[in-house]
Amino acid sequence: MKKIKVIVTMKRIIKKIKKQRNLNKKTRLCKKIAKKQEVNQKLIIFSAFAGRTYSCSPKAIYEYMINTPEYKDFKFVWAFNKVNEKKKYFSGDRTELVKYNSREFFEKLSAAKYWIFNFKTPKYFIKKENQIFVQCWHGTPLKRLGCDIEIEKGNKATKLKDIHKSYINDAKKYDYFVSPSKFASKKFCSAFSLKKLNKESIILEKGYPRNDYLFSYTNEDIKKIKSSLNIPEDKKVILYAPTFRDNQYRAGVGHTYELGINLLRMKEKLPKDYIILMRLHYLVSNAIDVSQFKNFVFDVSNYEDINELYIISDILVTDYSSVFFDYANLKKPILFYMYDLELYKEKIRDFYIDLKELPGPIVKNDRELIENIKNINNIENQYSSKYKDFNKKYNYLDKGESSSLVVKECIN
Repeated sequence: MKKIKVIVTMKRIIKKIKKQRNLNKKTRLCKKIAKKQEVNQKLIIFSAFAGRTYSCSPKAIYEYMINTPEYKDFKFVWAFNKVNEKKKYFSGDRTELVKYNSREFFEKLSAAKYWIFNFKTPKYFIKKENQIFVQCWHGTPLKRLGCDIEIEKGNKATKLKDIHKSYINDAKKYDYFVSPSKFASKKFCSAFSLKKLNKESIILEKGYPRNDYLFSYTNEDIKKIKSSLNIPEDKKVILYAPTFRDNQYRAGVGHTYELGINLLRMKEKLPKDYIILMRLHYLVSNAIDVSQFKNFVFDVSNYEDINELYIISDILVTDYSSVFFDYANLKKPILFYMYDLELYKEKIRDFYIDLKELPGPIVKNDRELIENIKNINNIENQYSSKYKDFNKKYNYLDKGESSSLVVKECIN
């Protein structure tokens, strides 16, 4: 037993040393490139979720700019982990694709006047004084973030002091921080310690650019998306979009997810005209096998843009994810499946808002969940006034024009 513990400890130490060496190597490379590379005033670099997808507010801002004559002189760079998979989304010669974290990426990062990202960046990203970082982030926060997280050991991957430090260090790079509401602005200020950094003025309350699509899609878009996923048009669609759990983490693997829903019972008890789209958080590294639920459960965890899943769904089922803030713009019913509520609140993250404000019922087991889905029309009527109040407080700036407002404010 002692030998096993020694071996495990040694592996962790070796992994930590390799990680630090890799970090030092990238830092040296970025510094070297930054010294040589001049800044191009008409070059903008975009990335969403550290190169994982073509989505979110960076996508919305890019598509607004590429289609607006006023910005015809600008050139654009998109960074992806898998470049070849993303080429289908782009045309023309004004946009270049590079591999995220490659030497070419660091060269473009150092040359671009504007960085438009929606994630916390690695500390080896070197930003010059004459470069502009527009932090779009990726959601109105329900669960506590960064410096507001107070529960020690809630995250198995990272120590609390290191979490706080990483948020503060990243915030030092920001020139603008896009916010969808006064509520979100206040939470971003505390989570990223903007007041202590004397950077509260960088907050830009213009609504979320990524939500512009929720005001402009068409019925033809819905048909096209359903067809691409092989979903019959006569089916009622439940989007199940839970977040990750900080305490579900395996060394060498990453964040995992233990499915907290009984899909077999759902299939047996729900009316036959329902299907489920299962969308796991992008940080979850383990796949959930749903092969036995063919034509009932569709795994859309790797689907490019969650906005397209919002518009084809009839009901959202989520837990502590921020997806419901955006989804509420569609005025469709939302169910909160919080089977581990006490554990999550007391030992993992805790919340920014009173859960009584939620525009839908909290259910704690799949039997309750099934009953609520069966009675969704009654639930919708029951929560209509609360839903309206919720949107007035959290989504009042989302009107389909946030991309243009952000660009006009940030891009000279």
